[in-house]
Amino acid sequence: MKAVLLDAENHYRVAQLDEPAPGPGQVAIRVAYAGIQWGDTMVRDGHFPVPRPFVPGFEASGHIVAVGEDIDPGRIGEPVTALTTAGAYAEVAVAPAVLTLDIGDMPLRTAAGIGWGAPTAYDLINTASRVRPGESVLVHAAAGSVGTLAAQFARLAGAGRIVGVAGSTARADYAAQFGYDQVLLREEFPAGLGDEKFDVILDPVGGPTRHAGLDQLAPHGRLVAYGNLSTYEPVLTNANDLLMQGTSLLAYNSNLLSRTHPDRLADSARRALGYIADGRVRVDITAEYDLTDLPRAVQRLADGSTHGKSILRVS
Repeated sequence: MKAVLLDAENHYRVAQLDEPAPGPGQVAIRVAYAGIQWGDTMVRDGHFPVPRPFVPGFEASGHIVAVGEDIDPGRIGEPVTALTTAGAYAEVAVAPAVLTLDIGDMPLRTAAGIGWGAPTAYDLINTASRVRPGESVLVHAAAGSVGTLAAQFARLAGAGRIVGVAGSTARADYAAQFGYDQVLLREEFPAGLGDEKFDVILDPVGGPTRHAGLDQLAPHGRLVAYGNLSTYEPVLTNANDLLMQGTSLLAYNSNLLSRTHPDRLADSARRALGYIADGRVRVDITAEYDLTDLPRAVQRLADGSTHGKSILRVS
């Protein structure tokens, strides 16, 4: 089969490899499309050390072609979207059966855009921050795949005001399509908010942005940290200060959840899939690449020149 390898020098190359066989609790998928996500930049840059050469790719859509031990063989032929630990940038990939969801008649191209972003956005709104009707929500990285979905899930949860923060005017204009009441530029945060405080802040940025976000919380507000786009420097806060305002600093890690409670992540992915299937939430695929274009796709994601969701056409 054809697959993309990432080597020790951070070079991607297309190679011929043997098809993987599913182990216990796994399925093998004939991949049609694979989602490109921030984890690809982290693996490339060494933040998630893995043995090289390595077949990257963490999101796939396609059809199940084989099942491992204890998996119903009736699933063979099922059209699916799947969250993988690796290997999605190949013609055949293996994935945990529990994180491989039947998509029904949804187009495989659309299903590739669900990936980790949809359950993450769903959980950030509904299980981590628990947005209540009428509450205000601020979303950093508003033009990304998680940010555009989070705004939509927040509206469905009854949020009263939703504000985004984006890195450029073009990205702010793009984010505005997804239900934000206002989108600020990154350099306008937090001064552009004046005295406004928020019940919920979603922060994948870290560093000074996280410090500023804690100061923007309303009483009983919740800031959910789910990444460190800008820096891995620690953010320290005083629990007594949080206590006095009833505010909370929470963390959400979908990768960890997939290993500790995969059934919970699968449930959130299934709920998000339902919203997308019935049209209440829109996944916006803005770029499609072929296997040889993966280096350019990952670099464009890393340097912030993409918005929405990018996918790789595999077969």
